[in-house]
Amino acid sequence: MDLRKLKTLIDLVSDSNVSELEITEAEGKVRIVKGGGLVAQQYAAGTVPAPMAAPLQAAAPVEPVAAAAPAITSHTVKSPMVGTFYRAASPEAKSFVEIGDSIKVGETVCIIEAMKILNEIEADRSGTVTQILCVNGQAVEYGQPLFVID
Repeated sequence: MDLRKLKTLIDLVSDSNVSELEITEAEGKVRIVKGGGLVAQQYAAGTVPAPMAAPLQAAAPVEPVAAAAPAITSHTVKSPMVGTFYRAASPEAKSFVEIGDSIKVGETVCIIEAMKILNEIEADRSGTVTQILCVNGQAVEYGQPLFVID
């Protein structure tokens, strides 16, 4: 795949709501994933991609610290898509989670409706729900925080 075509694909993913794109052609496969920054991988047919190393960053000067800061244990569950946030499966149903509830990885915490499809959003970490950051029926964006889990 030539560089112009690859750059065009990266620009298209960057400017759209698509979070991942994979294209297979005779000369190989390209996978573009949008996250904190765009990552493009290209590999020939029949090969296995090697894990990508994190980019190197210059080290900041080290300053002495008087006492170790406590570890931050809060985790934010973010919206994986654009849509409408719902706390329950139907208007009459009980909410999936409430503040103070203990949840496990894989447990449904809400539903996001996108293009008339109801998508169950699951917890990606076990813990206790400490904050619910959206209200029922609210429009949410990709990456928007939905819940805080401690």
